[in-house]
Amino acid sequence: MRFVADLHIHSKYSRATSREMSPESLWRWGQLKGINVIGTGDFTHPGWLDELQEKLEPAENGLFRLKEEFRTDDVPDSCRADLLFLLSAEISCIYGKGGRTRKIHSIIFVPDFTAAARINTALSKIGNLNADGRPILGLDARKLLKIVMDASADAMLVPAHAWTPHFSVFGAMSGFDSLEECFEELTPHIHAIETGLSSDPRMNRRLSQLDGITLISNSDAHSPRKIGREANIFDTDVSYNSIMEAIRTKKGFSGTIEFFPEEGKYHYDGHRACRVSLSPKETIKYDHLCPVCGKRVTVGVMHRVEKLADREDGFGLSGSPGFHSIIPLPEIISETVKVGVNSKRVNNEYFSLLESLGNEFRILMETSLEDIETAGSPLLREAISRVRSGDVYIAPGFDGEFGKIRIFEKVEREEIKGQNMLF
Repeated sequence: MRFVADLHIHSKYSRATSREMSPESLWRWGQLKGINVIGTGDFTHPGWLDELQEKLEPAENGLFRLKEEFRTDDVPDSCRADLLFLLSAEISCIYGKGGRTRKIHSIIFVPDFTAAARINTALSKIGNLNADGRPILGLDARKLLKIVMDASADAMLVPAHAWTPHFSVFGAMSGFDSLEECFEELTPHIHAIETGLSSDPRMNRRLSQLDGITLISNSDAHSPRKIGREANIFDTDVSYNSIMEAIRTKKGFSGTIEFFPEEGKYHYDGHRACRVSLSPKETIKYDHLCPVCGKRVTVGVMHRVEKLADREDGFGLSGSPGFHSIIPLPEIISETVKVGVNSKRVNNEYFSLLESLGNEFRILMETSLEDIETAGSPLLREAISRVRSGDVYIAPGFDGEFGKIRIFEKVEREEIKGQNMLF
């Protein structure tokens, strides 16, 4: 069965996260987006773990579903699906190694609450799990991997947003140059990395050291509407073991749904305080210093990939899963109607399209352009057509600021509207 999974999100117990990130809300928004399996996030937090145990029940082979009494009736019939949950968490490890401070984030997947409890027992001896849904621990990432392996033979650890400058395995500020440097003799147990919002599979395939690694993508959502901004496509049985096996072997792993990486907030180098955005070549030209204030710039993902890559840009690894680059549907609607993405008008049009055409992923990637025009407008049809072909304009993100993406130049937009008024 072909299905979509977003395996890395956060609960309301994580810092800077919406209070709406509850099991009920995840269940609702997962269906609206077109997700079939969603990570619970944050099973290390005692409060969230209690809520998960209260509201979820076992489903198929290591997955869980929301109990009937917690389900709502506000999902359009066109979007309804049997959404399942997979137990997941993210851990922030801060420690010294090789004469440097390392800050590595990792995602953990487990098949049951028993394995989650074993991990929580081990981690609670190291730090305070009540402090944050994504706990910060003084723990070597290699030792974390060993704890996960000891908890269950079916558990898995995946380096999170692997290129983020400050908190990742390859990050320019506190990461490593290879997986082996980080995980040492346990590296064979690392089967995947999460590419993060600021990179895509094409960029990662420039590193031959990642040829045997599955490249997964997830939203890392902190609010319900951000669920699915990146996700994975599987073609397997819908079960925990089948998902993990697909990640380990790439068999049944069909690809990913991606942000345009330039839109990620660490794609380019730069210094946000001075509004300075730099390409890697410009950073080298300025000796890694901000040309305005002289402070060191934050080296972004594109630069870091360039430094570690042993292949030219555009290299394609034979047999690699494909990927789809998308812009979330509310953002597309916002540009076509020229009002804010959080406006009532955009929200109304969004739900009208879902009622008519089905879930968001179906509209963005599968629905015919003719049907989109009928349910929406000629301008919406053209916008989605351009997104599907990658014909968009992007000012790259840098130093923690998201990139600015648009589909139309002002003149183009008016021309398209004018052409359709003639018929």
